[in-house]
This record gives sequence, C-alpha cells and structure tokens, in this order.
Amino acid sequence: MKTPNDKLAHWLDRSRMSRGELARRVKSKALQWSQPHISPGTTRIRFWLQGETPRAPIPDVLAAVFSDHFGFRVTTYDLGLGESGSPDAALVYNSSYAATVEVVADLGRADVDRRKFLAAAPFAAVAGVAPSRDWLLNTLDQEANSAPGPRVRLEDVTAVKNMFTTFQRMDIFQGGGSGRLVLADYMNEHVYPLLRRAHSEDVRRALCEAAAEQTYLLGWMAYDNGEHSIAQRYLIQSLRLAQESQNSPLGAHVLAGMADQATLLGDPTEGRRLTQAGRQGLSKVTSPACLADLWCLEARALALLGEKSAAAHAVTQSEKAYEQVRPASEPDWAEFIDPAYLHGEHANTFRDLGDADMAEEHARLSIGHATKQKRARRGAMSQAALAAAHLQRNDLEAAYSAGVRTIKLSQRVKSSRCVEAVQDLQTRMQPFGRHRLVADFNERARELVAAA
Repeated sequence: MKTPNDKLAHWLDRSRMSRGELARRVKSKALQWSQPHISPGTTRIRFWLQGETPRAPIPDVLAAVFSDHFGFRVTTYDLGLGESGSPDAALVYNSSYAATVEVVADLGRADVDRRKFLAAAPFAAVAGVAPSRDWLLNTLDQEANSAPGPRVRLEDVTAVKNMFTTFQRMDIFQGGGSGRLVLADYMNEHVYPLLRRAHSEDVRRALCEAAAEQTYLLGWMAYDNGEHSIAQRYLIQSLRLAQESQNSPLGAHVLAGMADQATLLGDPTEGRRLTQAGRQGLSKVTSPACLADLWCLEARALALLGEKSAAAHAVTQSEKAYEQVRPASEPDWAEFIDPAYLHGEHANTFRDLGDADMAEEHARLSIGHATKQKRARRGAMSQAALAAAHLQRNDLEAAYSAGVRTIKLSQRVKSSRCVEAVQDLQTRMQPFGRHRLVADFNERARELVAAA
C-alpha cells in the first residue's frame, strides 16, 4: 500500500488551489515546456496525493507550477517527489525559455543545498555537441512567462552586473574555490528569481545577459575548483541564457570555457570543435578579446592533437586578434583575457609541442605581467609551464626553482588547477629518480595537496 504524499498535500493546501485547478496549471505548464502529452485530470492528482510517483518530467512540471504560484522556488524535493532531475536536465539546451529558467534555478538550488547529490553526477563527454550547434542555428522562442511580482527594471539589471565585477575579481585573485558558493547563493536569492518575473523585452534581454555572465562565472569557478560535472551544467545553461540575450560574443565566450574544459579533461578534438563553433558565431560581430581567446584555446587543443603547424598558426592568429583589443571597449567578462593569460596559455601550447624555447619565452612574459598584477593563480600556472620547459632541457635545478615558486604561489589561492599543475611537475620529474631536489619537491607538493 502506498504512503500518502503529505508534502504534496501540504503545498496544495497552502496554495488554496483545487485539484482541478492544479491539473489545469500542470497541463498549461507542460505545453510551455513542449510536453503536450502531459494532461492530467483530477483523478490523477488524487493518485499523486495518495503516493503514486508521476513519471518524469511531471515532478519538475509540478515544481514549476508551485514556484510560479508562490513567487519563490519550490523543488521536487519539497513536494515529496524525490531529487529533481536537474543534473541531467542541466545538460540539455532547451528551446523553451520558461523551461530553461526552471532548470537553472534548480541547478543553483541543488548546488547550494544538496551538493553531494549534484557532485556525484558525471561529466558527459559529448554533452556540448547539441548546445553549440543549437546556439549557432536555432531561432529562439521569445515568449517569456511571468510569475507574480513587481516588474524588473534596468536598475535591477545594473545591480546584478555590478556584482559580477566583484565576484570575477575574487576568482581572478583568489581562485575559483574561494567564494563560489557565496556567488551561487547570491544567484539563487537575487538573480534567478528575477528571470521568472515580468519584464519589458529590452530588460529581459539585458537580464538574460547579466544572468548568463554570472552563470558562466559559476561554471568557471567550479571548473577551476575541479568540480567538472557541476561546471559543465552551469556552462550549458549559461550558453542558453546568452543566446536568449542575443549577445553573440558572450555566447562565444561561454563556448571558449566549454572548449577549455573539454581539452583539459582529455578531449582536444571536442575542444577544437567548440572553439571553431565560437569563431563561427563571431562571423558578423567584432570581439577581439574573445577571438584571441578562442584562437588561443584552439592552439592548446591542436598541440595535444600533435598538429604542430596548425597550433603555431593558431597562436599567431591569437596574437593578431589581441593587437586589436581596446580594454575600455571590452565587456567586463573579458577582463582576464590579457597578456598574462594569453602568454601563459601559449606557454602550455609550446610545452605540449615540445618547443622548450618558445614555452620559456611565453612563460616568462606571462610571469612578468602576473607579478605586476599580483595574480597568484596565473603566476603559479605559468611558473609550472616554465618548470616544464626546463625539464624538457633536462635542467633539473632550474625546474626545481620554478617548481618551488609554483607551490608557493599555489598556496595563496584555492584552485585545483594549480594543485594539478604541481602534480604534473611531479610526474615530469620522475625520470630524475631519487635526486635530492626531486625528493624535496615531492615533500613540498605533498604538503600543498594535504592543505588543499
């Protein structure tokens, strides 16, 4: 015998909706989500109250109906219908704006409230194929369904964009693991609820742009902190919001982040494809910083694929694109795309190509800029590239010195990428056996990993 669903009954009583009204709203919401086959009657509502578990995606539809009614997020978990399907739903690039809003709100809530559940979700190797294709090809559904509450104003959007600058600088100087959950909580409480309220068309697009920027930043911070399944889901939903805002450079920027992640996780072919999709999306607009980044990341992928001449060409194209950058004309999200970043990534490209001289040249340029800016994370990663270049010449002493500087800088930020760069150096030092410098470096590295 089924156990009555007291939680669902509680929310239905609280809403003061009749079973018939709930059934009508579920049907209406399902149509908005392109699910016309979902059409429950009062008998089906009674069965759910008696403990029957509705099939997916009905639990998410019910959560959206109650969220619309109350003006704040009500989840499937709250309704006694188990964990939301949001981890998998967040891998889908939904054509419906209304469904996208629900998915990104659920993702943010799960990130803060039920992190173990979300962290257990896998990284999906080919999940970026459909989103990048749809970003290029799909015509958006511009219909926005509004929830109760005051209309959103441009002043509200400006406040959100101002907060982006604060959180981005926190990431740049302290690492992705510092403050990410504070940003997630801010998004849940202040930004995602705005997406569900009434707006004029110009405000809606501006709001989607601001939300896309910050959702991307959440994904990037998770990526930097080694939380790749969470990062992937935020990036896909950021891409969808960017398309809703009709901001092509922002969408291309999100694809760059997706490409970086794919290449880091061992799929440079997918990384290259995503950068090419991003460049195609910039064919009718000008965004030198984003273009420089896309070429830079394509070079990283090509190097891992062993395509030496193509990788070197991509580095050259990245440098040419950056020559056109005028920082005052670039959006806030492009602040990190500068010589410290680009030279650091070029150093990694030439490291992977086995060109120690070019890797050292770019690494030293990056280190110089990062030192002036007091950017410990970028400095650490470029010191690691410099150490690797020294190892390629069998200069253990110089590599050890650069490696120690990598560890010291890594201790100043919360970034799994820095820790991974140190562990990569440990692997590269293995051919030197039990040399005293290797032993000392390994001991220092163990202390860093233990602290992390």
